[in-house]
Amino acid sequence: MENTIFSILPPLVAIVMVLLTKRVLLSLGTGVVAAALILTSFAPVQAAREIFNSFAVTFWDEGFNAYNVFILLFLLLLGVITAFVSLSGGSRAFADWASARIKTRRGAKVLTVVLGMVIFIDDYFNALAVGQVARPITDRYKVSRAKLAYFIDSTAAPVCVISPVSSWGAAIIGIVATILSAQSYVQMSALEAFIWMAPMNFYVIATLAIVIFVAIRDVDFGAMKKHETRAITTGELYDANKTIPGEMKEEFPAHAHGKVTDLLLPILLLIAGTIGAMVWTGYQNAGQAWDIWAIFENTDVPASLMAGGLLGAVASILLYVRQFKKNETAKASWVGKGIVEGLRSMIGAVLILIFAWALSYLIDALETGVYLADVVTKNNIPTEILPVLLFLLAGIMAFSTGTSWGSFGILLPIAGNIMGQAAPELLLATLSAVLAGAVFGDHCSPISDTTILSSTGAGSNHMDHVLTQLPYALTAAAIGAVGYIVIGFTGSLLWSLLAVAVILAVLFITWSKRTTILEKQANN
Repeated sequence: MENTIFSILPPLVAIVMVLLTKRVLLSLGTGVVAAALILTSFAPVQAAREIFNSFAVTFWDEGFNAYNVFILLFLLLLGVITAFVSLSGGSRAFADWASARIKTRRGAKVLTVVLGMVIFIDDYFNALAVGQVARPITDRYKVSRAKLAYFIDSTAAPVCVISPVSSWGAAIIGIVATILSAQSYVQMSALEAFIWMAPMNFYVIATLAIVIFVAIRDVDFGAMKKHETRAITTGELYDANKTIPGEMKEEFPAHAHGKVTDLLLPILLLIAGTIGAMVWTGYQNAGQAWDIWAIFENTDVPASLMAGGLLGAVASILLYVRQFKKNETAKASWVGKGIVEGLRSMIGAVLILIFAWALSYLIDALETGVYLADVVTKNNIPTEILPVLLFLLAGIMAFSTGTSWGSFGILLPIAGNIMGQAAPELLLATLSAVLAGAVFGDHCSPISDTTILSSTGAGSNHMDHVLTQLPYALTAAAIGAVGYIVIGFTGSLLWSLLAVAVILAVLFITWSKRTTILEKQANN
């Protein structure tokens, strides 16, 4: 049943179940079982074997699967860092320090967005590092964890996908290079093409504009409004009855010996170690050539995250051990408890990732993405609507499969082949539409690994994050779709950007008036 309409059933089952039950592991597990049964034509023994293989491949895929294992280990190390930053009092000290400089709730939100846009090396790294730095500040100013997760998720992938100096940029430039080599209409390098594609990513432009506006003005609707209202009025930043990945259960002893460096130094070493390892592994894999583009194209991101995480974890433990002589609550027994608690806090996120990867493995075997792509290639569709159509298709693929990389990895060559022959003047716009759609679908998908990690970094319930981010993502997608319709019929980047800008301006004016009315009602 590979490459048929039945191949889309497992991801749909998982997504519908997770939306109805709010139980992520159960829903992912159901999707895995459904995919295995469909893949084996409902032969139970073979299906059981496929289920086993789907989980085993996380750790062993024709050899040690370093990519996945290092990501999981990085998550566990981040839990250790979080535990010892709390034990040493670093989180509290940093919140006190930031509160003396960031005087408002708006300032806490803007800082989070700025951090999300500045840390653009990798979306995994962004999601977890920004959460670690921003959470003490947003907690202090009663910003809900769901809003924090939205800020993290809506700045991580969008910035990475338009930045050439990132793990995303390097991979995309490599794919674009092969596309350009197969046709002669676009006379430019892959890097130049990537840079020209950035302003054509209308979903990213709309998403970043909306997230900045939301940070400056309190614009909340849908489920987000409920979370923000509860946080402001009661101080409850999340629903305590729901599972929160990365949240500590152990009550660590309170003390006043913490310093800002107890939080910042482990995070800075985490960042420095990760970037340093990325440069080094890229340099080695690129044949020891000091070419920045070659380095980022060949860098080993998971191994680099592992190296940075280990450096940050060791530093956080040593900073706590340093307090033994002056902090009466600091004891050697707490070192073991801190490590265990840090590891335990990340088990939920680790299990969700493993289940999501297992489902992705089976979806790939079912050729779900190939089937969806064939729907476009086998139909006689006007070239003017191909950019918006491929934007929507990439969104559906990423939403269904939970992977933006897998979606644009399949669709970029297909889009390049179609547009290179049918409408080469729209080639770059269509490639950008695929990238935009992949990020959009990834933002909406509850089985996406980056969505899972954003929930983890923010300390938000996963489904709360998915449901609260969805209205903002759909709004940005509608604006992006208009941009691709305009560029498809006019071929003009200027007119497309103008259309996007006008819609955003009208939207912001409308939201501003609505917010002002609500503020007046609240004051009265």
